[in-house]
Amino acid sequence: MNFELTTLSLSAASTQKCDVLVVLVPEGIKPAKDAVSAILTQALKSGDLELKAGKNLQMYASPLIAARRVVLAGCSDGSARSVRLAVAGVANVLKSPKIRKAVVVFAGKATPEAVATAVQCCADVTYVYTTTKSKSEPISLNRVVIGVDDSTKVKSAFDAACGIAKGVAFAREWANRPANHSTPTMLAQAAKGLVTPGITCKVHGPAEVEKLGMGSFMAVAQGSAEPLRFIELRYNGAAKTEAPVVLIGKGITFDTGGISLKPAAEMDEMKFDMGGAASVLGVFAALAELRPAVNVVGLIPACENMPDGRAIKPGDVVTSMNGQTIEILNTDAEGRLVLCDAITYAARFKPRALVDIATLTGACVIALGNQRTGLFSPDDALAAQLQQAGDAAHDLCWRMPLDDEYGEGLRSNFADVANVAGRAGGAITAAKFLQRFTSGMAWAHLDIAGTAWKSGAAKGATGRPVGLLMHFLMNQSGVGTKPAKATRKTTVKAVKTVVKAAAAPATATATTSASASATGVAPKVKTVKAVKPARAASTGTRKPV
Repeated sequence: MNFELTTLSLSAASTQKCDVLVVLVPEGIKPAKDAVSAILTQALKSGDLELKAGKNLQMYASPLIAARRVVLAGCSDGSARSVRLAVAGVANVLKSPKIRKAVVVFAGKATPEAVATAVQCCADVTYVYTTTKSKSEPISLNRVVIGVDDSTKVKSAFDAACGIAKGVAFAREWANRPANHSTPTMLAQAAKGLVTPGITCKVHGPAEVEKLGMGSFMAVAQGSAEPLRFIELRYNGAAKTEAPVVLIGKGITFDTGGISLKPAAEMDEMKFDMGGAASVLGVFAALAELRPAVNVVGLIPACENMPDGRAIKPGDVVTSMNGQTIEILNTDAEGRLVLCDAITYAARFKPRALVDIATLTGACVIALGNQRTGLFSPDDALAAQLQQAGDAAHDLCWRMPLDDEYGEGLRSNFADVANVAGRAGGAITAAKFLQRFTSGMAWAHLDIAGTAWKSGAAKGATGRPVGLLMHFLMNQSGVGTKPAKATRKTTVKAVKTVVKAAAAPATATATTSASASATGVAPKVKTVKAVKPARAASTGTRKPV
């Protein structure tokens, strides 16, 4: 989908030729005397339009309005949350088969945060998965014009939102693919497809991983016919002397639980167990677009967890890359086994910060539901930065405790550490296991078991926490960006956060455009697919501990 930003009054909006004109109407609006304002005044006077966020009035346009259809959408106080609800309320209109071009105009003042939200939500509500469908019906909408009172004041926020939307779309695409269409090898190919100027990719196979001594990672993979892949992505946006941020994404492309077999009900959702890996891929897709001045390393340990005759067994002891021995009491607690070796590997980069992202525990779903990602870190500064980034991106997280006492349940009589510690505080004890391998690095763990996908009739990946991670990285980048070398209509510039974008100097013309792509290397004309909000986790097969 192509997004455009333009300065647009209600009077000018009436001349916009499009399939639907969506007017975001805040409380306290004072309509003028143009054609759009006239129908708005009439709707308010008659009581047909409520300005509560999510309420709307749909109608065919008058002869004085160029759009075929008009939707007046209440957005309450005009905040980002209200805009999100307003756009969600018109989702069915935007997804209509004959809607190809939409104009979304702010009737009141448009804040940078609200504009960014409008972009992301338009992408969210129009997402349709089609990759493995023989008769797919993709959304007809391919162009969205965002009209605001002053485009120069919100340009940075708009550009950042378009880049992040590309990353979210990429993450959703790969997380949604069935396991036989998203094997470790295929995931590595997707990573290679992200290579652009400034981004490199190296893929380690079984022989290289064995040479590295990743005994814990190899133990998980040995029960599958699909060979493991250890994916190493690098984005160089700053000076070589600057320490990178390292992101590690859990890449279990399908999780049966191994010998500790999961219940059959809803096991199909275990294709989403590589949501952490998908989010790292999505971040790199966004980095290629935004080019922030920061160095980033992305590590993805990718494999399947299967129960064949070679699979690890409860009670087995394996040796991790850093030499610690691990007693595997539950083979369905495999995510931490692949992550611990990746964390050890990450130390060679001497990162300024290390963040792992994983659909790790069902316990986190019980604790936080589907609204917030679990955040674990012993580093107060890093935790605060991630929390602030999540708030700015509306990709929320919540910091959980990491008291040393929680780690006592990981004691083993037969190894240095056990991989599980019982049901109580399961999300915390999983984080305590990972913490043993961080070697004093500034480290944080994001448990996305409740937020990476949703179940039920609208089952699918959410693309979270790409938004959180990108805001975090853009905050790390300082004020400068490294210009993209690829040919583009508009160079998308990174900002610290959407919230701070209003303070940025105006550098845009009155009308700018940006676009994004859902799969593969970004083409010249790019497509954004939407991110839908996560809902509550299912009770069947998310992680057991």
